[in-house]
Amino acid sequence: MSRVTMFDVHFDNYDFLDLLAYMDEVIRQNNHSYILTCNVDHLIKLRKDAEFQKVYSDAGAIVADGMPIIWASKMLRKPLKQKVSGSDLFAKLGEAFAERQYKLFFLGSAAGIPEQAVKNLKLVFPNLNIVGCYSPSYGFEKKKDENERIVQMLIDAQPDIVFVGVGAPKQEKWIYQNYLQYKVPISIGVGATFDFLSGTVKRAPNIMQRTGFEWFWRLVQEPRRLWKRYLVHDAMFAVLLWREVVKQFKLKREGTGVNSG
Repeated sequence: MSRVTMFDVHFDNYDFLDLLAYMDEVIRQNNHSYILTCNVDHLIKLRKDAEFQKVYSDAGAIVADGMPIIWASKMLRKPLKQKVSGSDLFAKLGEAFAERQYKLFFLGSAAGIPEQAVKNLKLVFPNLNIVGCYSPSYGFEKKKDENERIVQMLIDAQPDIVFVGVGAPKQEKWIYQNYLQYKVPISIGVGATFDFLSGTVKRAPNIMQRTGFEWFWRLVQEPRRLWKRYLVHDAMFAVLLWREVVKQFKLKREGTGVNSG
């Protein structure tokens, strides 16, 4: 599969079926890998977070999660196939997970929410093979005993895919720090997916997802928690995009200069 480099991130040019093929291969080979779903918030955080940059450098696959990134790829003439978000994984691949009987584990969100997400998913995909779920305590990533308990849980459950929903970049950093210990073939951070699946938080209408306004829907629903992310931090994306345009222009001009010489 081809890669598209933008904003110093090497995106795999995957749609959902490509991502499924990647998962199939890693699980078949019993390797240990993790997938990153890169959105605008990730791009902003990557600018100043060296640990997060390391997480990105070692990822098995990086997909674009957000219409602004898809639009930017087209503007820069490096078109990515599709927005591939963690929140859409079960809508797009739930049937395939059920058919393959992949063992799934849900880690994250508040007590009771992953269990409700499982119940709701089973109504749509009765044959999903969910082998466990757990809501970690607040600040679990800094608690040695809690981390060891979770790692042992995953070792005992032996899932093929673990979905971690505790918010970025915490979920990605936790996966990076622990995936070689619990040795699950695929780990992927899925943010608020369990909240959406459980019905605790309502997902934006499809038209808002397609037109890139899902962020506004989420902001209206949780203004106190999300205002700074969307209105302050993520506004920097316009600056990043401008820099990317300038960088591409310089590279094109230098390339033309070499060719004409």
